[in-house]
Amino acid sequence: MSAQKPGKERRKAVRITGRNLFSYSPITKEKYEEIAQDFAKGMPPYNQEGLIDVQMFVNAQSALARLREKDNDLADFLQHLDAKINLILAKMDEGKTLFDDLVLQELNMSGEGLGFMVDEPLEPETILELHIILLPDYSYIYCLGEVVDCLEKTGQDGKTVFRISCKFVLIMDNDRENLIQHNFCQQRLALRNRKRKD
Repeated sequence: MSAQKPGKERRKAVRITGRNLFSYSPITKEKYEEIAQDFAKGMPPYNQEGLIDVQMFVNAQSALARLREKDNDLADFLQHLDAKINLILAKMDEGKTLFDDLVLQELNMSGEGLGFMVDEPLEPETILELHIILLPDYSYIYCLGEVVDCLEKTGQDGKTVFRISCKFVLIMDNDRENLIQHNFCQQRLALRNRKRKD
């Protein structure tokens, strides 16, 4: 059993940088403990308020991506229909949703944590709610992370930005595995593209 552990740890440590839909928000230690206690009792963290909408959207996008491989015209039609329905629902619902916070952002990810850039510093040990939609497959991951480092940098436009390093403190095993598989797929794609150029 111990002979397998180094291999598993290496798999978790494989890092890849890529653009994905992402949002984060700090939560209190009390909320973290509440989610962690529920998780320990077998309740998945996806039972949080507002996450069902995201899961429905992601599942629809994932189904459309699979359908596109078989029938591109039908997938386009359903994509437009889905967009119209979402616009109508947005007009009816004046409250802010998680979709308003999701942005396409470069993430450096592994099975153990992630790094990302922000405009404002975050204190180490801050617990964050993390919403990650892996592209192009539209796999949704909701997890909790703890800030381990916040480094001040100069952005491309000369403005000060902060690189946040965050370790996962609560993530479902299948979400971690999806993340690891995503990283391996992106790595293979990058190698294939490099070989084509050579």
